[in-house]
Amino acid sequence: MSIEAVRGYFRSLGAEDRILEFQESSATVELAARAVGCEPARIAKTLSFKVGEAPILIVAAGDAKIDNRKYKDTFGKKAVMLTPEEVIERIGHAVGGVCPFGVPETVKVYLDESLKRFETVFPAAGSANSAVELNLEELARYSRAAGWADVCKGWQETKE
Repeated sequence: MSIEAVRGYFRSLGAEDRILEFQESSATVELAARAVGCEPARIAKTLSFKVGEAPILIVAAGDAKIDNRKYKDTFGKKAVMLTPEEVIERIGHAVGGVCPFGVPETVKVYLDESLKRFETVFPAAGSANSAVELNLEELARYSRAAGWADVCKGWQETKE
């Protein structure tokens, strides 16, 4: 169902044909990089958290990890990930296919600075075997991002 919501959303943008679907799984950064044919860092993974009771999504580079101090400084709360059940219920996508598209309008989306070193990135498209290649302006627009955040670590060591 989730990829259908994303497909419908991209159809409304005139970009449905940009969704890539694979025979193999793309549910992890490594699998997605293999399916797409790029380095893992260019996979734009979407992480699901809650700030208080409000769900948020953070889209980060595949080689980035959440920095708890930066997260707390940015959002004023400790980083608490949604459970897989909460992800389905509150975001509308299952783990492995979570993306910032076709989500409830009440879910705020933030793009992490770790993505800015790439011209294009590959977020999932709502299933465990899909992706879409977008430039950063398209990612920000299509995800209706609330803004950019600097909440990750580990990626600076692997700059291109």
